[in-house]
Amino acid sequence: MSVQPRAASLVDPRRYHDTIDDAIAPMATSDPVCLYLETTNRCNLLCTTCPRTYADLEPEADMSWELFTRIVDQVPNIARVVLHGVGEPMLVKELPRMVHYLKARGAYVLFNTNGTVLTAKKGRELCDTGLDELRVSLDAADARTFLLVRGKDYFNRIVRNVRAFTDMQQREKLTLPRVSLWLTGLKETIAQLPDFVRIAHDVGVREVYLQRLVYFDDHAIGMARPDQALFDRLTRDEQQHLDAATALAHSLGIAFNASGATEPGESLARRSDRSPWSLCRRPWAVMYFTANGRALPCCIAPFSQRGYENYTLGDATQASLREIWNGAAYQGFRAALHSDAPPKSCASCGLRWSL
Repeated sequence: MSVQPRAASLVDPRRYHDTIDDAIAPMATSDPVCLYLETTNRCNLLCTTCPRTYADLEPEADMSWELFTRIVDQVPNIARVVLHGVGEPMLVKELPRMVHYLKARGAYVLFNTNGTVLTAKKGRELCDTGLDELRVSLDAADARTFLLVRGKDYFNRIVRNVRAFTDMQQREKLTLPRVSLWLTGLKETIAQLPDFVRIAHDVGVREVYLQRLVYFDDHAIGMARPDQALFDRLTRDEQQHLDAATALAHSLGIAFNASGATEPGESLARRSDRSPWSLCRRPWAVMYFTANGRALPCCIAPFSQRGYENYTLGDATQASLREIWNGAAYQGFRAALHSDAPPKSCASCGLRWSL
């Protein structure tokens, strides 16, 4: 199928009435503002909170250049592109070329990396692309805990890689990409938050994020289990660790936040809404594509329910983005999100993990 012309919009405004409220309508009246492109589903770690460690989610693949450009060219005015999914983006040979391609279109580009292959050469390539943001998932403050959570003994290598990268940026007065360190909130790691902040300071990183834990309702895997989650269940000691990390970050001039554009305390607090999932706007703003071209509702879905077939909304290798964006599957998904019976992959959002 031929690619849509770059000037085309995904949405034909003649099909909709001006009175439709895009926040609740099954059809989206605007193009997506953000693309998640899973540049690969391959990874060199065995994280105990990741479903790909325990199951083959899709055939192993890197997103082809043809599929990448096919998708991107159909959203010519895309504002933001995230180049990660369930794999490690820096394993992809074409990654710098992809970032270049997106920056030439004026998009804000970022991705999450485990930092294991952030060599001097690859770091230089990333700086040369104009990448806006580099998020490093470290998930621990010492090698022992890193091995427990992430399955391989790469902690010291990652710390060295990040320090070398920020040293290069400082020497050459490079402001991009913004670098941040991320830690998944687990019962085993919450006590390490203050030390995690210190590590960020030591390696020249000015932003730290606490990542929410998302887990399957049934048949929990590894450490992605309800009993490991911090959401709405912080003990007094755990709250003290969070408070200590917050105070330390402030004293060191480090921004300490949480995923979802919130501060850590808010991220871990239960919402009072009766149907908190209905507050989600991702299906009206975001399109997520796997390395094989499968359209999923968001980046959280693979971690919240087994089986991509349960929430696949289209296939970019078989249909245009326009056809997918307001196709029957997307419309049905949006309608269900505003009901008392949301899609299963969304049913615990805001209840068992933060929205």
